[in-house]
Amino acid sequence: NHLAKGNEYKLSTIPPFNAAMKVDQVTRVKQVFSPSFFPGNIGSQTRTPIFIIGFVRSGSTLLERILDAHPSIVGTGEDSVFNGRLDTIRNEIVDASMVGDPRVLNRKVEELANDVVSDMKSRWEVIDENMHHEDDEEESQERPYPLRFADKMLTNYINVGFLHLLFPNALILHVAREPMDSIFSAFKHDFPPGGLDYTSEFAGLAQLYHCYRDTMEHWDKVLPGRVTHVRYEDMVTDFENVAPKIIEAAGVPWDPTVLDFHKKKHAVNTLSTTQVRKGVYSHHFKGWKRYEKFLEPLLDLVGNRVEYDLKTTLPGYLKTDGEPVKRDAAPSPLSKPRLKPTENV
Repeated sequence: NHLAKGNEYKLSTIPPFNAAMKVDQVTRVKQVFSPSFFPGNIGSQTRTPIFIIGFVRSGSTLLERILDAHPSIVGTGEDSVFNGRLDTIRNEIVDASMVGDPRVLNRKVEELANDVVSDMKSRWEVIDENMHHEDDEEESQERPYPLRFADKMLTNYINVGFLHLLFPNALILHVAREPMDSIFSAFKHDFPPGGLDYTSEFAGLAQLYHCYRDTMEHWDKVLPGRVTHVRYEDMVTDFENVAPKIIEAAGVPWDPTVLDFHKKKHAVNTLSTTQVRKGVYSHHFKGWKRYEKFLEPLLDLVGNRVEYDLKTTLPGYLKTDGEPVKRDAAPSPLSKPRLKPTENV
């Protein structure tokens, strides 16, 4: 009750959620990024970037820390380099396309991709310098220059089309969590002002979740197998098997120190900081059930999407039944919600 009242007060200070605008954004993405949109032999061939996407409060910080614990992989923080350049990327690709010469478009796309990688490296160098003092100079000299840079911006799930266009070989990791655990966690957290304000109301939160699921279904349909799915629950309950497969998917050799990721110094700056530094834990699974009566209106809005029949698709990862995941197969179709997204608000 106190949480609901606090969220009501917060929402009274901002404009109402524009559900139609969000739905329109997803619709436009589906229209533009059709199966025939993506030209062949375009984009940078580098595997340097690793992109982490998903819904808010889905376990992305844990995934980033696992990656960052490897000597050859580093995280670049919450402020996504790719996302920060997205307007430029979008506008320059449109301009190059208008020329009508595929060679011009190819050169422009590769140039934009190289700029993103260059900015990632510069960002990391600043972060690294700020984290290590002079007494760490010897340690710094021993550290190899990173081979991979993890760019975490969960809302980049809407931009997978651009990610693939610029970096057709880069690893895109989609972290997914039990829907209501993720949704309720978002509802009860006070995020900084911005795009997550509307997770403080049931209608807006449910609509955001439907748009996320609609978008991920679209990518699995038009780019089957392109996005690698990682279930948060698998990372927690089967950590010693999942972690090596995450590193393998990143294209670097396994390093056992990854298993002690929670001991590594890292500039974690999210709401998950405290939990991640404690390592993996599972006592919070289905935590929303304790508040099920209060959450009944939200459950109705989420509809059949309270379930997410999505499997971890890391290459070679063995499921509990001992069968390897088939990487080239698209996930099973998801059930439809009881209400259309536009009817949820």
